[in-house]
Amino acid sequence: MEKLCKIRDIQRAVVCFESRFEKTYGICLNEGMALCSLCKSVTLSSGEIGELLGLTSSNTSKVIRSVENKGLVQRVIGSEDRRQMYFSLTDKGRDLILSIKCEEIETPELLNDLLKR
Repeated sequence: MEKLCKIRDIQRAVVCFESRFEKTYGICLNEGMALCSLCKSVTLSSGEIGELLGLTSSNTSKVIRSVENKGLVQRVIGSEDRRQMYFSLTDKGRDLILSIKCEEIETPELLNDLLKR
């Protein structure tokens, strides 16, 4: 039971951080992590994004749709298989992800301790 309570505390700390992150940057944590993943690659498929974020296909689609609607990500049709969709950052998305400074967001002590490891 002790482990479960620690996981609860971590989850609460993440929710607290996400609330502050969203107020500061206008995107949720999953959206930010999707942009971060795309910043490190030219393009990624929906499946690749989902795998990197640890999300289900349904949740990945919601995250991608959200950042697409905000003009942060664009769809790119596959060059070899035109049925395949890839996603890349727009200039607006790249500017946003490069402007994010998580160290400026008040982070719960528990998360700070975990991030230092």
